[in-house]
Amino acid sequence: MNTTPQPDPRDRPARLTVGVVGAGRVGPALAASLKLAGHRPVAVSAVSDASRGRAERMLPGVPVVPPAEVLQRSELVLLTVPDDALPELVSGLAGTGAVRPGQLLVHTSGRYGAKVLDPALRAGALPLALHPAMTFTGTPVDVQRLAGCSFGVTAPEELRLAAEALVVEMGGEPEWIAEENRPLYHAALALGANHLVTLVAQSLELLRTAGVGAPDRMLGPLLGAALDNALRSGDAALTGPVARGDAGTVAAHVAELRRHAPGAVAGYLAMARATADRALAHGLLKPELAEDLLGVLADGTGGAGGSAGPDGTGSTPGEDR
Repeated sequence: MNTTPQPDPRDRPARLTVGVVGAGRVGPALAASLKLAGHRPVAVSAVSDASRGRAERMLPGVPVVPPAEVLQRSELVLLTVPDDALPELVSGLAGTGAVRPGQLLVHTSGRYGAKVLDPALRAGALPLALHPAMTFTGTPVDVQRLAGCSFGVTAPEELRLAAEALVVEMGGEPEWIAEENRPLYHAALALGANHLVTLVAQSLELLRTAGVGAPDRMLGPLLGAALDNALRSGDAALTGPVARGDAGTVAAHVAELRRHAPGAVAGYLAMARATADRALAHGLLKPELAEDLLGVLADGTGGAGGSAGPDGTGSTPGEDR
């Protein structure tokens, strides 16, 4: 449910013609959500067959035209291209005179704030950085997921109300991010969301290798509970052999990973070290158990430190898990 106070109607942007430069997964979804709020998508640029198909599905009837023509037709332009391509795109559009005074120019990069739009600002555009903290599929479900989605918002102070109003119209929750904090903000999201996908995919593969017939069904409730606990309790939610100091179990894990999935060893060790550090700092990992555990993680051979309990887990009988 969107709990953000609605802006005064006088501060809401007028119904605008909307253009999209870059029909990846994000741009068409945002344009479709703006259409639901009464704005009118009028043009989209797309290069690949996949992006053209995505534009047709998400924005039916909206013509596909070159980027300069998107700007010519639109009062609000969404620049939804990869981060590394954004500075050159902005400079090129401004340099060719495609940017018009008074035009709202919105990019959706998490890495950049509003300053990347300075070339367009000098041409008279109104720069906004609106980054949805959401993963996108390129399908209509993305529009639904924007409901309650946080947006990292960076813009000149005089455009703050307009920026926040656009986010609210898309169903989102505006969160103001200072220009200098954008890279750190984006790193935090990548660490939590992008790396999570890699970890889950690796876990699914390993469970299949171990003979589990429905690894997704096994992981779903476990990961859902772990995520909920982590969001509620932070480091207090840490469980498992590292937090318990079960060095023998961790050594067995490393040995099995080297045998069956050597590509996963470095990631396991790195995350286990980070988990051990946090567990120690928060009093969850007993210092007397940490030495053997950290020895295993430092050595990385899977053959040092700790001794397995009778069940092969490295736990002391009767110890809480």
